[in-house]
Amino acid sequence: MSAHTHSTRILAIVAIFFSSYIVGIYSAARASHQLAPLNATHNESSSLDAVDAKASSETSLARSSSRNPRWFPFYTIGRFSNDICLGNNLLMGTCMINGECTDNKGVAAGSCSTITNQAVCCIYQRTCGASTSYNNTYFYNSNYPAPYAGGGRCTIVVNPPDSTICQLRIDFMALSLAPPTGDGLCTTDALTISGGASQVPTICGENSGQHVYVDFNGVSPITISVATSAGYTFNRNWQLQLRMMACTSATLAPSGCLQYHMASSGNIASFNYVSAASSALNSIGVQGTRQLASLRYGICIRKATGICSITYSQVGSDTYSFTMTNDVGAVDPTLLATSAVQSQDCTTDYIIIPAPTQGGINMPSDRFCGLGLVPTTTSAKPFVVYAVTDANEEMDISNRGFYLAYSQNACPVL
Repeated sequence: MSAHTHSTRILAIVAIFFSSYIVGIYSAARASHQLAPLNATHNESSSLDAVDAKASSETSLARSSSRNPRWFPFYTIGRFSNDICLGNNLLMGTCMINGECTDNKGVAAGSCSTITNQAVCCIYQRTCGASTSYNNTYFYNSNYPAPYAGGGRCTIVVNPPDSTICQLRIDFMALSLAPPTGDGLCTTDALTISGGASQVPTICGENSGQHVYVDFNGVSPITISVATSAGYTFNRNWQLQLRMMACTSATLAPSGCLQYHMASSGNIASFNYVSAASSALNSIGVQGTRQLASLRYGICIRKATGICSITYSQVGSDTYSFTMTNDVGAVDPTLLATSAVQSQDCTTDYIIIPAPTQGGINMPSDRFCGLGLVPTTTSAKPFVVYAVTDANEEMDISNRGFYLAYSQNACPVL
């Protein structure tokens, strides 16, 4: 054997060994990531603020360090973390290698790293019959954004990857289902959420922009189900963003809060709130309510730094934005949203604002109902509004529910 041939064989063996080494490192990195698909969510406040401000887009992204930073020597030398990213389709995803995104049945939505051109913003999108253990999964009706015309039940099962995950935040980026009956019952279409440690009411009607938090029950899955009736013609559609919250996250919803708003000012609304009246008749044959019956839940607002109180008021452009009890049609429209139709004698449908004041005067009760709410301030903490409706909506004629603006007030300078 010539010296030249011997040298060529040695070089070939070295090349094969080096290639195997590179592939081994890459495969091990991908395998380790599949064991921990969820990104840490310890610093989510900026992205949640953006969701509260505008559910359809994210303008400020929370970034989190990967539990297993990757080293991809074939592409570059350096560390590559799986950060939360914003795809070119304006959906939130996870920055990862393109091949890994494909393996996880994700959709690549643009690049997301300056370290390697192989990194893509991977979006997880699932529809009926799916399950997921990935953070920021989107659950939508088939053919979304086209309306869903079918009937039956469409479900997704959300599995927490381990016991370090405590809550699931579900943002209704789009949720348009058949409306409730005139008595506030979801008998035609219904969104139900089961399997968690906290209770979530059955929801129907128009709820785009709303959200709910659900506590995981250990590592047991949470099932989200949309039931629709094919016999009722309606342009239904839904797209829900599913975000898993780490137990150590500073943005976990406090106990008793079905909803948790992060912004220092914004709006809160009852489920299925729309300014227009319901077209359905109730059980006594008169125009029914838009309110959902038999609800009892808390809407919480995170107190910002340097804040001492919070004020709630009706949205100024909508005189129907607080119509919870009595007959809307029987009242002079010019009196709506005034103290003349505000009531604190509330036993059926009402909101609770702890320790309320109006115009600097302490109110005799923390309950508010009727057909108007004048600006109401409270210093009681935590900031929370409780919403209550009973099972009988017969006399709540043409009511819409509530749609309130809130603003936090800075502590006085002493």
